[in-house]
Amino acid sequence: MSRLSVLAREITACTLCPRLVAHREGMARVKRRAYRDWDYWGKPVPPFGDPQARLLIVGLAPAAHGGNRTGRMFTGDRSGDFLYRALHETGFASQPESHARNDGLELTDAYITAAVRCAPPDNKPSPQEFQQCRPYLERELDLLKNMRCVVALGKLAFDAYLAILKDRRIISSRAPFVFGHNVMHEIPGAHVLIGSYHPSQQNTSTGRLTAPMLHDVFQRARVAIESRNV
Repeated sequence: MSRLSVLAREITACTLCPRLVAHREGMARVKRRAYRDWDYWGKPVPPFGDPQARLLIVGLAPAAHGGNRTGRMFTGDRSGDFLYRALHETGFASQPESHARNDGLELTDAYITAAVRCAPPDNKPSPQEFQQCRPYLERELDLLKNMRCVVALGKLAFDAYLAILKDRRIISSRAPFVFGHNVMHEIPGAHVLIGSYHPSQQNTSTGRLTAPMLHDVFQRARVAIESRNV
């Protein structure tokens, strides 16, 4: 078993945050009417993708009736509909949609994770919950040896990643790294960071984020990783 697989198992068994444990399990018991026949995952949602990935995608946290239901990041909700379509169009995903863990979706050259692994109440993790989950993301960064580009979906994920870089003294200050959609920042160590609006229903239904806008983010990521290939 690979070290990434071992880490994924550790994440799935995590019970460090009592509030998140109660919420994720509560949502799995109550369910949404449309999914009453589903056996909800109801646990921390593990990362997944290509262990040799040059692209790392960092989200915020699983959705209560999306990833918390299906057991896979960005699977079974509107945000996943946007994300996987863009990844498929740019050659990172084998299919343009994902509804369940066993639906045949495979990622090529991409790996998907999150700053927080459990569905939080109101989609708002607390600062302590970010901190409790952070070591998992740090270990993933150490294990993804080929990474050339990080796409952070939303400002909270963007800030969580920058905090790790600063504490590791890879950057001296977070001030120059301003979040903006499809804004790319050079990071010391031969990789880049690209910010993106999160493909939440709130953003996509209001037109703040459109399908072409998200496509452009991953097209830019594609160009970035190819130009930094060694």
